[in-house]
Amino acid sequence: MKRLTLLLVTITCILLPGTAVAQSTHEDFLGLPVPEGKEIKRAEDRLELRSPWTHDEVLDYYKEKLEGMKDIKIRNWSDQSYIEDDSNRPWHSITIDKEFKDGTKVVIMKDNWTWIIGTLLLRYIGVFVVLLVLLIGMTVSGKIISSQVEKGKGKT
Repeated sequence: MKRLTLLLVTITCILLPGTAVAQSTHEDFLGLPVPEGKEIKRAEDRLELRSPWTHDEVLDYYKEKLEGMKDIKIRNWSDQSYIEDDSNRPWHSITIDKEFKDGTKVVIMKDNWTWIIGTLLLRYIGVFVVLLVLLIGMTVSGKIISSQVEKGKGKT
């Protein structure tokens, strides 16, 4: 009985992780479903593939899969569509190219520290630029008002 149990546990440990890896390599990436297509490049933080579907078919596929999720923004530009997650999901963006010569290129990316730090740095600098513009505006308007007050005092 112990040998049978040990054999079943061993088979389970060997077969189940293998099937889970085989299923996840093409069906999803970072918890996001992946459309039919040929993988061009796969890394821990990026999946690039070429799908035989048109741009509109891939975009509709993701609209259907992401329907009802909060903090999802879809932007359509002239050369591509960009789906961005503003939440804390494992993936950050999906880029879908619009050209359809030998397939639609789809790129799924994970958040990276370069993007996060760059955004924070841009906002940090932006605050000081806005404050500097306000300081200059208030200084100029203060000078103008002071000169008008001085002229008013001289006439009285």
